[in-house]
Amino acid sequence: MAFSLSCICPSIIVAGVGLAPRTPSIAPISVACGRSREATVSCAASKPAAAGKREPRGITKPRPVSPAMQDFLGVSEIPRTQALKLIWDYIKEHNLRDPDNKKVIVCDEKLKNIFGGKERVGFLEISGLLNPHFMK
Repeated sequence: MAFSLSCICPSIIVAGVGLAPRTPSIAPISVACGRSREATVSCAASKPAAAGKREPRGITKPRPVSPAMQDFLGVSEIPRTQALKLIWDYIKEHNLRDPDNKKVIVCDEKLKNIFGGKERVGFLEISGLLNPHFMK
């Protein structure tokens, strides 16, 4: 008995029948005794989309930021993801990555205010250094 029902791929393979459509359908499935039964095959992709957009939460929810971050970004509330994106845009625009080690950012005066006065910051440290700037 070899059959596979898959909701991950765009098609469903059922007991040698070949490719079945994504929409719910009735397809024969061979069982161990050799008789054929009909089963309803459905896929998660065929479920209707949510009626509306849900409210942002977690790191996508706008949060108030510290005065130092307000000076840098120019806004009083921003989602953490957007703040990180704007900081990376600033780093790329001002060519602040170390030419020898691209994983290290060489901070200018504006970034030093945000990153606790550090001269050089690893790119993995950035998220952690932003934590104190977001109010809960």
